[in-house]
Amino acid sequence: MKVFITGIAGFLGSWLADAFIARGDRVSGIDNLIGGYDDNVPVGADWSICDCNEFERMKKAMRGVDVVFHAAATAHEGLSVFSPHQNAMHGYAASASVFSAACAMGVKRVVFCSSMARYGKGEGPPPFVETMRPMPEDPYGIGKVAAEDLLKNLGETHGVEWVIAVPHSIVGPRQHYGDPFRNVASIFINLMLQRRQPIIYGDGLQERCFSYITDCVDPLVRMATETNVVGETINIGPDDEVVTVLELAKKIATILDFSLDPLFVRDRPREVKIAHCSADKARHLLGYEPKVSLEDGLWHMSRWIQNRGPKPFRYSALDIEIENEKLPETWKKRLF
Repeated sequence: MKVFITGIAGFLGSWLADAFIARGDRVSGIDNLIGGYDDNVPVGADWSICDCNEFERMKKAMRGVDVVFHAAATAHEGLSVFSPHQNAMHGYAASASVFSAACAMGVKRVVFCSSMARYGKGEGPPPFVETMRPMPEDPYGIGKVAAEDLLKNLGETHGVEWVIAVPHSIVGPRQHYGDPFRNVASIFINLMLQRRQPIIYGDGLQERCFSYITDCVDPLVRMATETNVVGETINIGPDDEVVTVLELAKKIATILDFSLDPLFVRDRPREVKIAHCSADKARHLLGYEPKVSLEDGLWHMSRWIQNRGPKPFRYSALDIEIENEKLPETWKKRLF
């Protein structure tokens, strides 16, 4: 099988490439390196630096491809409130290019990595289930839902199989940890390794579930080949280890032997307080069973970042389009 992965130098994309290469599949992909590291890409993958919006190059890259994994995105949910145009270009518009190219080149199946942001505050109380009506709370979630609808429409029109994966907050080695706009666990680890206190939005009682990368990749790989998942939207992530952001900081501090005294700043606009999903559908369709606990996953992630060395946070990769009194001071004053 020939597999094409967008975001192949990124966190999720590189792990997917590893998994398919280990299966003996032919793997290719592209990445614009906004959020990835080139040394993430495994040996054996054929890849190039390219943006998803370069449509003609996307078509050429998908020649002879069986399955497309669209994992690329500037997954900056909080920043999307203040940079909606940029988010749309690297989110919905990029997805439209990928899906259109896949249809044009006769790709058999597209697996789209959506986001839990699709649920927003939820049509009902957590854990969120796939039958709930999407109610995104921010531009990032709005773009993901729009991309889902586009994939369904194009797939049904042009005969391309589709599967929509909804990963939870993924943690593990290879995640970009110099990004001040996303990846709360990476930000905490990077700050603590610099002997700096983490900064927490609001009271820190936001509830989340975190998925270790290998527990996410295994079911995603099955989405490439199983017939019972075609036309399905499936949550991927644990539903039995709900933690608050403050508890997450405490767990990381324990791993790093760090004396925790976090700094608290005002809430971020549009941040959902309680957001976690049911994994029942993934258990039923994919035999999903998480194998790595949150503590173990954070330990592996911390050791990887520690070995690479802490890095300064890089604000220059993305622009803030709307600057007003609602902009978090962490970004306005570059507190990270």
